[in-house]
Amino acid sequence: MMPDNMNNKYPIEKLEKNIGYEFRDKDLLVTALTHSSLKNEMETEIRDDYERQEFLGDAVLELVSSEFIYHSYPDMREGEMTKLRASLVCEPSLAESAKKIELSDFIMLGKGEDRQDSRHKDSIVSDVFEAVIGGIFLDSGLDEAKKFILRFVLNDIEHRTLFHDSKTQLQNLIQAEGGTLEYTVVDESGPEHRKSFTMAVIINGEEMARQTGSSKKGAAQKAAYEALNKLRKI
Repeated sequence: MMPDNMNNKYPIEKLEKNIGYEFRDKDLLVTALTHSSLKNEMETEIRDDYERQEFLGDAVLELVSSEFIYHSYPDMREGEMTKLRASLVCEPSLAESAKKIELSDFIMLGKGEDRQDSRHKDSIVSDVFEAVIGGIFLDSGLDEAKKFILRFVLNDIEHRTLFHDSKTQLQNLIQAEGGTLEYTVVDESGPEHRKSFTMAVIINGEEMARQTGSSKKGAAQKAAYEALNKLRKI
């Protein structure tokens, strides 16, 4: 259970309002928001971190998204269904979904992780997002978890698939025009076990976009998506 002084710092009622769901067992939401670094610092006061609920939430998310795709795309083959599901539930996509509910503001971190701004790293935000799904499932069952997933994950599919395929689509576009495309690391920071990378997209020798992520691949994907959007407006 979270100590009272921490409850004042992390007003979970506001998060419940953001997600449109009120937990009967508040400890499930607290657990979903608790990073292992905080648990390690306050081991006598905090019972658990989000990792077990994340494991459960990941399974619920896969089930709900698979059912959604199965019924929504009756002519889609298995390989295409797998690819679409991956685009909907990938780490950057879930981190983007989490922005809608301002989830980063409520993640409870140890002091060291907080100083490194870990609450805004896609890897952590997406894990916490899945832990929230797991918490809703434990609190009220599959129907409520499904409502949450449909509202915040399985929406705006065109945008999400474009994001997932952004590097491929950008490469095809530049090649069709006879241009050059490359990605370069412009910055990296943080400890070895939790680095942050900033990648730039260079088109025809000029920087088109740059983005930061918890991996080079994720940062490049986000930068490619930004570059695609810019090119479409030109």
